[in-house]
Amino acid sequence: MSAFDVWRSWILSKWEADLLGWPPFLQIHMLPCAGFMALQIGIVGLPNVGKSTLFNALTRSKGAEAANYPFCTIDPNVGIVEVPDERLNKLAELVKPEKTIPTIIEFVDIAGLVKGASKGEGLGNAFLSHIREVDAICHVVRVFQSGDIIHVEGTVDPKRDREIIEMELILADFASIEKRKDKLEGKARAGDKEGKIELAVLTKVMATLEAGKLVSSVDWNEEEKVIVKNFQLLTSKPVLYALNVSEQELGTIDLNAAKAQAGITTETAILVSAKLEEELINLSPEEAKGLLKDLGVQSSGLDQLIKSAYDILGLQTFFTAGEKEVRAWTVQKGAKAPQCAGVIHTDFERGFIRAETIAYEDFAALGSEQAAKEAGKLRTEGKEYTAKDGDIFHFRFNV
Repeated sequence: MSAFDVWRSWILSKWEADLLGWPPFLQIHMLPCAGFMALQIGIVGLPNVGKSTLFNALTRSKGAEAANYPFCTIDPNVGIVEVPDERLNKLAELVKPEKTIPTIIEFVDIAGLVKGASKGEGLGNAFLSHIREVDAICHVVRVFQSGDIIHVEGTVDPKRDREIIEMELILADFASIEKRKDKLEGKARAGDKEGKIELAVLTKVMATLEAGKLVSSVDWNEEEKVIVKNFQLLTSKPVLYALNVSEQELGTIDLNAAKAQAGITTETAILVSAKLEEELINLSPEEAKGLLKDLGVQSSGLDQLIKSAYDILGLQTFFTAGEKEVRAWTVQKGAKAPQCAGVIHTDFERGFIRAETIAYEDFAALGSEQAAKEAGKLRTEGKEYTAKDGDIFHFRFNV
């Protein structure tokens, strides 16, 4: 590495760390320049189901207006949220670094959709375009009953509400797919091999949408996944359902019962009380834990939501730990060691030699890198090593 590259790596790392303390609007504009690859979760649902309240709690801000009328959110609000990870806290406690830097996810508060959104109702076309840009969807479904909060449909019906949103996404996708069909049919008739394959996948997508199902509900093979991804469909995005219950219901209602009310059959659903979570941000950590305990709740709904969102994107965490900083990094499950190195810096991947690796459990149990080394728990892994969640890496490279 040249002296310039060393300086550049140091200043970039320092810049990324310092940015987390900047105002949110500056973070959003500057993080891409700093090398962050934060993935986005779009928060969707009907108006007045608790989306903006949940967003405010997630980002510990009042950035999204929460009001008792439809469409109080017009332009999407974007907030950076740290992914909670007790392992990072434990490593920091053991290593005592100058800085501790968590990994992050961006949440996007998208305005409430209504029936007819796919045809432009309620500014639907603009809102649907915002959804198209995110990596995954957090679908907030109102379960709580309250006469004080206006419901756009007049009554609270979780299953109907979920189906309205999903149908609008399905209709928007169907319109998008129909525009592609003629072009692909022409390519297929001309004997284009790729065109025939794409048309076969498109036909399968259309059949799925016509059946009123999300494209993400289909078990696509690897080749099909690549083609479906290129279609940029709203319904192909992974979905996490946030079932918004009242504070009183949180400690008593069963998740499966709430899922049944909403007609949800997937595992990707959590219970959350958006109003309670917004109140918790004004309390100290000790007071918040005490209140949750009084309600019979083990952990914050927001912690569950963030971890679940991280999960549905197929992500995992690895760590770097040293005197300067202990840091969590995001990587796709199944990534090889050089790809992990590349998340830190492209030069690390390009010049990858080997990775010195300690499993988090071993590091935490033994208390230090040196102790892990003496116990034979430090391994040397090569280019074909598949990273495991919680690996602590020290990369050796030469550029």
